[in-house]
Amino acid sequence: MGSLIVGREDSPRSGGRNEPLPVLEHDLLLAELISLPLALAVLLFVFRTIAAAALSVGVGILAVITGIAAATALSRVTDIAVYAVNVASLIGLGVAIDYSLFMVSRYRDELAAGASFEAALVRTMETAGKAVAFSGLAVGIGLGGLLFFHGSFLATMGGAAAIVVGLAVAYALTFLPALLAVLGPRINWGRIAAARRGSFDGFWHRIAGWVMRRPVAVLLPTLTVLLALGMPFVRLTMAAADVRTLPRTVGARDTFEALRQAFPDQTRTRIVAVAEFPSTPALTAERIGALYDLSRRIQRLPGVVGVDSIVDVDPSMTREDYQDLAETPAASLPPAARRMLSMIAGSDIVLLSVLTDAPAASDEARAIVRTLRSDRRVADGTLLVTGAPAHDLDITEFILGRAVPAVGSIVLMTYVVLFLLLGSVLLPFKAVIMNLLSITASFGALVWIFQEGHLASLLHFEPGPLDPTLPVLLFCAVFGLSMDYEVLMLARMKEEYLRTGDTTRAVAEGLERSGRLITSAAAIMVTAFIAFALARVVVVKAMGVGLALAVALDATLVRVLIVPATMRLFGDLNWWSPFGRRRIPPPRRRPIGSPMPAGLPGAHLLSRAVPPRHTGRAAAPVIGPLNRSGRRRLRRRRRRRSRRTRTPAGRPGSPPRRGRG
Repeated sequence: MGSLIVGREDSPRSGGRNEPLPVLEHDLLLAELISLPLALAVLLFVFRTIAAAALSVGVGILAVITGIAAATALSRVTDIAVYAVNVASLIGLGVAIDYSLFMVSRYRDELAAGASFEAALVRTMETAGKAVAFSGLAVGIGLGGLLFFHGSFLATMGGAAAIVVGLAVAYALTFLPALLAVLGPRINWGRIAAARRGSFDGFWHRIAGWVMRRPVAVLLPTLTVLLALGMPFVRLTMAAADVRTLPRTVGARDTFEALRQAFPDQTRTRIVAVAEFPSTPALTAERIGALYDLSRRIQRLPGVVGVDSIVDVDPSMTREDYQDLAETPAASLPPAARRMLSMIAGSDIVLLSVLTDAPAASDEARAIVRTLRSDRRVADGTLLVTGAPAHDLDITEFILGRAVPAVGSIVLMTYVVLFLLLGSVLLPFKAVIMNLLSITASFGALVWIFQEGHLASLLHFEPGPLDPTLPVLLFCAVFGLSMDYEVLMLARMKEEYLRTGDTTRAVAEGLERSGRLITSAAAIMVTAFIAFALARVVVVKAMGVGLALAVALDATLVRVLIVPATMRLFGDLNWWSPFGRRRIPPPRRRPIGSPMPAGLPGAHLLSRAVPPRHTGRAAAPVIGPLNRSGRRRLRRRRRRRSRRTRTPAGRPGSPPRRGRG
């Protein structure tokens, strides 16, 4: 299957077998031309410097160009879907720009904290680089699930997209750090506005604090919204795309509509039954009699309006008349009869066309196919069934038969990758469940929009069943892309937990430090995918809208509300591991009075509030920077020590008398 639109000569899908190709190429080229400037605008808004924004876009373009070259080379040895390269390039562009955004943002944050250029680059690779590597692995696992559908265009599309994503990760971890090292202080060249960096207690910190103060009150309504959005998914109906997915301005669609009005019998749904016999000739008296009985049995089926076959030429002829005709030599037949005979009968096969007014994607047409396939005996031959309804049934069974192992493999491998990154049993499980929720909500929205047609006038399409390949393609792509943000957020939360040892504070600080990046990365993805909505082919339009909806829901409702609420409810269980030793090491402890790394929130408070004491005892350790309650506890501890060590003034060797701390 080399294209999503598969043509047949006897169905609406035959209209313009090659006509959709220029339309698809135009739509996908338009999407690429729109998404790139929009992504650059988002990066300029985030970085507010031309150098940083151009660096991220440049790395993305380089990854896409190399990926297209690799996919083109792959087409030398296997078939590639006509638009697989375009779709893979759009996904790769969004991923590459996102990874560059993560790396450059962390590098600039380290520089702003006072680190040298070399130290900032090393710290960036240790933190953001690790997150990018695991994120790319998660995205590759999701796209790799399409390889389970070997024999269809899905496998080649998944392979092409995985190649582009792998190259994006490679460039983000090699080429981009080299450029950062070369640029040095020039990374902030071309400032277009004063950079606005929010304080630690900024917007995202307040959001996280508000959610964690009332986790149940936030979690239940948010889950209700996601489940409500996903409810239409239970009404999903699927059918392969045909000429009616094209706009009426395309020649193939105009021709089909003209034929349907002028010759309604020729545009009816045709189910082709093929009687295959083990020997020649196919038209013996016994076999003609069996074909006559089969034709009359088919005509009595519900929804069938007629049968075109060699035994339905003249309604006045009986079974015996057709058997006598079969014994007539072909040379004795009129030329018109010989031409008709050559069109519907071969040496060992005979064709029967079953006509119905039911649409090809309807349950009535599929019921006819199932009935024909339930009894395949025709004399000593076998009955085979094809046509548009049969194709829909077969491709749906093909997809469903491979969907379960594909989904199971993606979920299991993603869980293992997240466990290796986080060292937690619960967090990967929650991440998988959150991804499934956002994907279900986007699927429900797709059914509500494109199948039931609620936004048909706004998006300019005709509603109808969804293509069977669309849910699979969206699941594999969205699962990996959503995990992209999950990895970034949880990696930053783990980093803060290792520093503070407080889950609540780690969630708030992790969201504060990653919320802006996730929102910006999601905006880049949404702008890249929403460009698909301008496509004229309904399948491409639905794919773009589905990807954009899934990313938007994941970056807002899931990451901002559900993740903090669930982490607050589970507390320290988030970091639990069943193994003998804890995979999450305890927080690092720092002696009182020791210098703190520059840029850490609260470092100036600790240096003022905790001077070294000359009490003859070892300084008590504290965990990281102190908040207000921590400083009160520290002052009380100092007062107690002062009372215990207080001696009469002037005594030799006694420390000087100290007042209350």
